[in-house]
Amino acid sequence: MVASLDGFIAKADNSINWLETYDVYEPGRTLSQAETETFLQSIDCYIMGANTYQQALALEKEYGWAYGEKPTIVLTHQNWRTDKANVHFYSGDIQALLNNHLKARYRNLWLVGGAKLLRAFMQLQLVDELRVTVLPILLGGGLPFFDPMGQEQALHLVSVTPYKNGMVELHYQVKR
Repeated sequence: MVASLDGFIAKADNSINWLETYDVYEPGRTLSQAETETFLQSIDCYIMGANTYQQALALEKEYGWAYGEKPTIVLTHQNWRTDKANVHFYSGDIQALLNNHLKARYRNLWLVGGAKLLRAFMQLQLVDELRVTVLPILLGGGLPFFDPMGQEQALHLVSVTPYKNGMVELHYQVKR
């Protein structure tokens, strides 16, 4: 996930043009194309919220489909149709989705979505790690990164990576 420093993933109007915000932090590192490709290849399947899917469709016109040919499961209660063979829609019990359809086929599932999606998976204790990239901007309001989960969750800091563009990646493992 990418969030503003004050914890928002989109502006109140759902826009994300602020993602192009950058700064210059000389000691930071630059992520190479090869590193990005290696990381993306490690993802076996994306699980996406419906709002994020809508955002991805809007961005597809300008940038192309960001998720390539990887299997993508969109969690939604809407009746969607797509021409993408790798995109599937699911409405139902998340635990059943994982146990009956995904666990046997995929090892590394990547959540792509907002606070509702993250909360649902966190409450079911289905998240092993969190990677949050913080951008150098305060939005002052918008769609929050986290919804109240109703439970405390301890995390273990694995790494902190500053980038030349001012972003900072925080990598956590979820403690059980």
